[in-house]
Amino acid sequence: MPYWRLSSYYLFYFASLGALVPYWGLYLQGEGFDALAIGQLMAILSATKIIAPMIWGHIVDQGGHRMRVVRLGALLSVLGFATVFLVDGFWGLALAMLLFSFFWNASLPQMEAVTFNHLGARPSRYALVRVWGSVGFILVVLALGLSLEHGSLAMVPLWVLVLVFAIWLSALLVPDSAPAQTEHASASLKALLRRPSVLAFFAACFLMQLSHGIYYAFYSIHLESSGYSSAAVGRLWALGVVAEVLVFLVMHRLLERFGARRVLLWSLALAVVRWLAIGAFIDVLAIQLIAQSLHAASFGTFHASAIHLVHHVFPGRTQGRGQALYNSLSFGAGGAAGSLIGGMLWASQGALITFGIGAAAAFVGLLVAWRWMGDEMRQV
Repeated sequence: MPYWRLSSYYLFYFASLGALVPYWGLYLQGEGFDALAIGQLMAILSATKIIAPMIWGHIVDQGGHRMRVVRLGALLSVLGFATVFLVDGFWGLALAMLLFSFFWNASLPQMEAVTFNHLGARPSRYALVRVWGSVGFILVVLALGLSLEHGSLAMVPLWVLVLVFAIWLSALLVPDSAPAQTEHASASLKALLRRPSVLAFFAACFLMQLSHGIYYAFYSIHLESSGYSSAAVGRLWALGVVAEVLVFLVMHRLLERFGARRVLLWSLALAVVRWLAIGAFIDVLAIQLIAQSLHAASFGTFHASAIHLVHHVFPGRTQGRGQALYNSLSFGAGGAAGSLIGGMLWASQGALITFGIGAAAAFVGLLVAWRWMGDEMRQV
C-alpha cells in the first residue's frame, strides 16, 4: 500500500479545509458581507457536493481510472480558485466559489475509494491514513490563526490557493487501484438504495452534516463576537481536530469491538450535547474546551464509521457512486442546508436558537438511525 503517498493527499486536502472552514467566513465578513450573504456563499462550498461527486462518480464507475479524475479535478480546482482574485462583489465571488468547489469536491470521494482498494482486506485501517488529513488541518488552522493576529484577512485566499495547488501535486504521486471484487459486485445501485437501512443511513448522515453546516459557517463568528482573539479561535478549532486525530488512531479497534452502527449512534448522541454546549455556553472556556473535544465524536468516529459502512454496502462497480452519494447527501446537501439555515437565523434569532436547530437535527438523525438501520448494518 502506498501509505505515505495516500496520506500526503489527505494532508493537503484537509489543510486547505483548515484555511477555508474557520477563516473564510471571517474573510467574507471583513469584505463587508452580512450574515445572510456569508451563509449563502458558504453554502456554495457544500451545495456543489450534491452534484459534482455524482457526476464524476458515474464517469469513474463506467470507465474506471479513478486517479485520472482525482488529478483532473485537483488541477481544475486550482484554476477555479484563482478566479477569486479576479472578481468583485457577491455574484462574482459566488461564481468563483462555484467553479472552485465543483472540481474540488469531485476528487475526494474517488480518493476514498482508491484508499479502500489499496487497504484491501484491512478497511478498518482507513483512519490511520485519514489521520494525516487531520494533522494538515491542525497545522494550518494554528499557523493561519497566529498569522492573522498581526496580518490582514486578505492573506486567507492566498493560503487556500497554495494549499489547493499542493493537493494537485500530491495527486500526481498516487497510483491508481482496481475496484475490490466481491460476490456482491453485480448488485445494482437502485437495488441497494431501495433498502430501508441504507435510506435511514443516508438520512442520518444528512442530518448530522446539517448540524455541522451551522457550525462550520458560524462558529468562528460566534467566538469572535464573544471576545475570542483570532489565535484563540485557531486554537479551539485545532483542539477539535487534535481530538479527532487521537480517536482516528484507535478507530480500527472501536470498529472491530463495537461495530460501525453502534459507533455511529453514539456519535450522533454526543453531537447533540456538543451543539447545545456551543450555543448556550460560549463564554465559558472550560465548556468550549469540552465541546471542541467532542469533535472526536461528531466528526471523527461518525465519519470513520459512516465511510466504513459505505465501503461494505456499495461493493464492486458501485463504489464510486456509493462514496459520491455519501458525500453528496451528507457534506453536500446537509452542509448546504445547515449553512443556509444558519444564515437565515443568525441575525434574527441568535446563537442559542441557531445551534439548537443543529442539536435537534442530530437528535432526529439519532432516532432515524436507531429505528431503521437494522440487522444488515449491525453485521458490519
